[in-house]
Amino acid sequence: MATTEALNPSQFSLLTNLTADRSSSPNPQQEMDKVIILVNAEAQASGQMSRLSPVTEKMVIALKNAVPKSLAVEVTGTASLWSKMESGKTSQNNLIWCPLTIQLPNWVNFPGKKVYQACRDIEERRTWVAHTLHYKTSQGDSSFGDLWLPITVTSKGLEYGEVIGEGMIPNAYSQPISLERESLKSLHRLAAQLLDNLQAPASVYLLQFRLAHREVVFDRLWPFPAAPAIASLRGQQTDLYAAYWNCLRRQAMVDHSLAI
Repeated sequence: MATTEALNPSQFSLLTNLTADRSSSPNPQQEMDKVIILVNAEAQASGQMSRLSPVTEKMVIALKNAVPKSLAVEVTGTASLWSKMESGKTSQNNLIWCPLTIQLPNWVNFPGKKVYQACRDIEERRTWVAHTLHYKTSQGDSSFGDLWLPITVTSKGLEYGEVIGEGMIPNAYSQPISLERESLKSLHRLAAQLLDNLQAPASVYLLQFRLAHREVVFDRLWPFPAAPAIASLRGQQTDLYAAYWNCLRRQAMVDHSLAI
């Protein structure tokens, strides 16, 4: 897989071809009939989805804002998805799946399915990174990463975003976080090799890590713009949820054209 590696994230022109005005998008009827945003939410006794956490709600709103108004959008908890399929209210035909959770049923078919399954096996990914790439990794649940590198996989290669950090207050994320030259170079190398190994399809990923004496310590890979990506909604940063939508929309169009 082609990669773009540079030492300073500010040198990247992130996704200028992905954040075009909605009016330039193809006719939505030629894409898919419905957009399904999947979240990790419990199902109530009534069958309705339970109330989303404030962070998840921000993620959903950001993603919905990126979807053209002409497309129907449904937000569904994974816990209630099976009952909707069984009742016939939702079909897997003519859908764009937009997961905002790693906890997906195995029977949901979409281009990133294998990557989601691989990313869910955190210890397996850590073992591979440690043994194959020789990076230090987090051990169990004792030390989580507090930094995230956004990576967008496109047909032209990888686009690296500015590093995101979490402050003293949980779920309070900020971007950009400056890294030293060698740490950033090492981080980009790790991301490129890991995504290449996973044969990652077009999407937005977050590589979670921490620094130990300037050395990158790998934690895990998120195959979607998880909560830290909220930081991209402020300032001059690239909107990672808009980039995510464009990746999924284009992949769905390719899959749809191949099925015809």
